[in-house]
Amino acid sequence: MATPEFIRAIRATAGQQLLFLPGVSAVVLDDEHRVLLARRADTGRWALIGGIAEPGEQPAHSIVREVLEETAVECVPERVILVQGLEPIRYPNGDRCQFMDVCFRCRAVGGEARVNDDESLEVGWFAQDELPPLEQFTMDRIKQAADEGPAWFAYDAPDGSPA
Repeated sequence: MATPEFIRAIRATAGQQLLFLPGVSAVVLDDEHRVLLARRADTGRWALIGGIAEPGEQPAHSIVREVLEETAVECVPERVILVQGLEPIRYPNGDRCQFMDVCFRCRAVGGEARVNDDESLEVGWFAQDELPPLEQFTMDRIKQAADEGPAWFAYDAPDGSPA
């Protein structure tokens, strides 16, 4: 998994302390309403396409870049479907980070889905009733992408109860 150069520069002085980073992810749909998924090289699990926004880069531009870099699929963001602070994670090397994820529904407009970098083992289109095993939050994002309502924001009241 390639670590962006700006993260390496921060880690050189910050060490392994928790970094709060801007993340993007996408539910990319084709004309048949199939979902684009990648089987991650780090976990072996199927997941949505996602990554880290670069400094100065708008989130919508970040997800278009990430989808193209990882899958060779060209896409257009249609709307934000979720904004959510994810749980902190610790990587095998001890680095810790937490992502503020902006998830987009995107429409595929070109390219042929294929493994296009070292972050994925496989890439493919899946009918929504024939998805491989996925994390619950991934299933929730796919369901939210099908809705036409406003963006959904994860929010619990300060006491931890759903708002």
